[in-house]
Amino acid sequence: MPARRFLVSNPADGLDYGTLRLDRTGQAEAFDVIGDRYDEAFPHKEGQISAADWLIGSLRTGSRVLDLGCGTGLPTARQLALAGFDVVGVDLSERMVALARGHVPGGVFHRADIADLRPGGPLDLGCFQAVTAFFSLLMLPRGEIPLALRTVRHLLVPGGLFALSMVEADVDDFTIPFIGSSIRVSGYLGDELREVVQGAGFEIAGESSYTYAPAAADIQPEVQIFLRCARRA
Repeated sequence: MPARRFLVSNPADGLDYGTLRLDRTGQAEAFDVIGDRYDEAFPHKEGQISAADWLIGSLRTGSRVLDLGCGTGLPTARQLALAGFDVVGVDLSERMVALARGHVPGGVFHRADIADLRPGGPLDLGCFQAVTAFFSLLMLPRGEIPLALRTVRHLLVPGGLFALSMVEADVDDFTIPFIGSSIRVSGYLGDELREVVQGAGFEIAGESSYTYAPAAADIQPEVQIFLRCARRA
């Protein structure tokens, strides 16, 4: 799909969605093909479930929660919906959005790009008490991740909660085989990830990590970092 240009300004560093050229080529198409095989390749999601449990224990029933990069809706969107939250999911893959709608009929799901959610962007979802981004920001090049984090901050009410996970790796827009397809991924080592998240306006309230061996033969074992954050006022 063609690159698109959007505007999210940040006077601190001069970088915004108007000057950054976005390239999503092949990313959504890979997940359209993968479909529900994603959940087969990652059958155990203890870190993800635990992070969502943190939100469930911290928020009032009925709170609005955005699942950014919702995938099939499992387990996070379903877990949050069953806990009584107003769940909205966003994913760039049309197939993933269709699966999420089937798995979580009480949620609202949109096929959209993170950049669509920018201030003044084409998809205005309002504000949320919490946002989750489990392994979705790693699909972006490093140069865009701070913009995506500031977009998440824009979507949160002051003091709103943010649960984030990334794979610990020192890579930028690096092509890897993935469940019979190929995707481009980025990552940080732990200290740098924390610095980027804090620089985008978040306090880190807690952290956990997991060594994970996926069930798919073409995915190497990985270290997953989960951050539990709150938006600074």
